[in-house]
Amino acid sequence: MLINADFHVHSCYSMATSKDMLIKNMAPKSKLKGLQLLATGDAFHPGWLDIIEQSTTYSGDGIYSREDMDFVLTTEVEAAHKIHHLIILPDIDVARELSDKLVSKNKFSDGRLRTKLSGAEIYDLVKQYDCLIGPAHAFTPWTGMYKTYDSIYDCYDAKVDFVELGLSADTFMADCVKELKDFPFLTNSDAHSPWPHRLGREFNQIELEDISYSSIQKAFKNKTIKANYGMIPNLGKYYMTACTKCFKLVDPVMAKDNKMKCSCGGKIKKGVDYRISEIADYSSPKHPKHRPKYVHLMPLAELISMVIDKGVTTKAVQGRWQKLIDNLGTEIDVLINTEMSEIKKIDPEIVPAIEGFRDKSLHITPGGGGKYGEISFSDDFVEEREVVKPTTLDNF
Repeated sequence: MLINADFHVHSCYSMATSKDMLIKNMAPKSKLKGLQLLATGDAFHPGWLDIIEQSTTYSGDGIYSREDMDFVLTTEVEAAHKIHHLIILPDIDVARELSDKLVSKNKFSDGRLRTKLSGAEIYDLVKQYDCLIGPAHAFTPWTGMYKTYDSIYDCYDAKVDFVELGLSADTFMADCVKELKDFPFLTNSDAHSPWPHRLGREFNQIELEDISYSSIQKAFKNKTIKANYGMIPNLGKYYMTACTKCFKLVDPVMAKDNKMKCSCGGKIKKGVDYRISEIADYSSPKHPKHRPKYVHLMPLAELISMVIDKGVTTKAVQGRWQKLIDNLGTEIDVLINTEMSEIKKIDPEIVPAIEGFRDKSLHITPGGGGKYGEISFSDDFVEEREVVKPTTLDNF
């Protein structure tokens, strides 16, 4: 069976996460996106595990269900060097036992557990419990594995089960790194809220024997991911090298010469695009035979927001998003599959934006420094965030 799965989200217990990230909200919102399997997130938090048990029915073999949506237990752990690791777990008993074993000062205060263990130690521990593990958002500058290591094997001292690319990278970028040819890639939302432009904004189309933990294991091992759906990387918050305070995009070589300090006083963070160029073995991607197609996405709500010039979480935007979904199916169908003539019947004003997404004619002002990229119909939209190549610190 072919399903759409998002393996990385957070619960209401994680810092900077919506209080609405509850199973009762995540289940129906995921269905509207077009997902069949969703991560629980935060599976080392005792309180969240209680909510999962209270809010779902155990379907067996690691799957917890509510309102025709299936969930698999996952968590993100911050370990040594502030590197984030994504872990997929077999069941709640394993989650509770591992949570008890991991010493952490923030276990009850934050859904993302912090530990002093190294990547290799985390790997060894969770493999004793038959878990799946890999780097979360592997290239991002704050907490990605490659911000510290030049090789994935230096981090784990073993071959992990997958590599999560993150919102600021895609297959075409990652397959410039030779050592990654043997790993399946995951594209996940890392959602902190159930808003439609967050939950399921990236997902994996995966071939499973059935919806079960055992089948997920086999799919990763046999590399039966059939497609990765992900945001266009330059919409990501860390695609370009940029200041984390004023968000000005900065030439990375000049930023290094200036000790990653911006003239505004802010700290500059190396972009994913540049970091991959530093560790790349190829100037253009070399996809292994098992690598599936990569389908670029833009959140439908952000397209509507652009057209009507209203905030993405306003009633105006959300109402029009809901009307399209109610009449035409899931968000993925509306973005990719639905005939434009059918969309025109429901909301003719949004047609040019969806056409622009499909034919790649929309302009994107790239993200960086923690600010998402922005979409518009023309390159006149934003001028102050152009890439600059300063020659002195004064104009930097």
